[in-house]
Amino acid sequence: MEPQLGPKAASLCPGRPGLLLWVSALSCSFSSLASPSPSLVPRIRTSYNSGRTFLGLDKCNACIGTSICKKFFKEEIRFDSWLASHLELPPDYLPSYPANYSDDSKTWRPVEVSRLVSKQQSDISDRRICASAAAPKTCSIERILRKTGRFQKWLQAKRLTPDLVQGLPSPFLRCPSQRLLDRVVRRYAEVADAGSIFMDHFTDRDKLRLLYTLAVNAHPILLQVFPGAEGWPLPKYLGSCGRFVVSTSTSPLRDFYGAAPDQAADLAYQLLGVLESLRSNDLNYFFYFTHVHAATFGIFNNGHLFIRDASALGVIDKQEGSPAATGAAESKDIFSCLVSGCQAELPSCYTVPEKQSLVLVCRQVLPQLLQGKFPSPVQDEIDAALAQCGDDARPDPEVLGAARRLKDLLRPLRTCDPRFAYRYPDCKYDDKF
Repeated sequence: MEPQLGPKAASLCPGRPGLLLWVSALSCSFSSLASPSPSLVPRIRTSYNSGRTFLGLDKCNACIGTSICKKFFKEEIRFDSWLASHLELPPDYLPSYPANYSDDSKTWRPVEVSRLVSKQQSDISDRRICASAAAPKTCSIERILRKTGRFQKWLQAKRLTPDLVQGLPSPFLRCPSQRLLDRVVRRYAEVADAGSIFMDHFTDRDKLRLLYTLAVNAHPILLQVFPGAEGWPLPKYLGSCGRFVVSTSTSPLRDFYGAAPDQAADLAYQLLGVLESLRSNDLNYFFYFTHVHAATFGIFNNGHLFIRDASALGVIDKQEGSPAATGAAESKDIFSCLVSGCQAELPSCYTVPEKQSLVLVCRQVLPQLLQGKFPSPVQDEIDAALAQCGDDARPDPEVLGAARRLKDLLRPLRTCDPRFAYRYPDCKYDDKF
């Protein structure tokens, strides 16, 4: 359904950059020189259905999340004003949008609404699904996906097993142990918690929703399976709707490349600590990145660093072991290429070195954060440690040793003051901070 705005509503362009709009009220142009006071601006309520244009809900009911979908349409998520003209929704090329979220429509907290795939990838995915069934350009995506052989196996399955996810493109599922998949089922937040490793309480649509999300982008699943409340370096999952996920508000690490030396040292120190926890943790999972970029990591408003984008995060179960990815080529189907090339290959479970994430971060992220921030000879020592840490030709022990030296160099460069609220005032009384 397209937006239906009457002449009276269409004539209202009251916006200013700091004004919060209801999700159903579309933003206006800010070219007007005079703007009325926000208290005098009536809230515009329309019969607008944001599903088709913004959330993609008409594309495939299988990807409608239950928790956040209701909040969108009950107007319990408000977006910050979009600087878009002609009363339109925000530009569809943006990867994320700032918003405000409420559990009771009275108290609000900042959140982030992020795309699971780009607009271009969504369009390509739709065309691939329709083409797989020799359907016309527009087709019922849900109906086509329900008829696939993979989903028919999911319908019959009582338990999520490695063969059911074989051939899916996410690095999260490249080396799935049964222990990991049981954790996915028990912690999947879009169904009522049954505390069971079996999928008896999943409806057919629940199963299709989970399969679709795992095939498109496993980021929201990782947020549920390894929640920040339990100490994992991930933001809080609030729900998903269409091809979007809603999580706690963040700022990407790239916004801090020009930070003061003590803040840069603090963030780099935290980042090395995060990678250390991914290699060694109480649950005996080894997490690794297949690639990193400037927005892979983010900062909470209290200065705490975390993983902002977990879509490139792989998991290997060191406790139970992972089945060899044999027969992956034979298992490829439409779910294997919803957002990427159908021939894309991921490395074997047993060829991922312990140093992999460190090399990527020391080569592509930390130099931009730490370059030229400190006086010599400290800067020279930092640069040397970074060069060794980012050298893929070095064996694992040398790379890990260089990372430890870098942490030792950064530790005394951090300061203890209220700007670092996540560890203040504890840092005044405890050396570990």
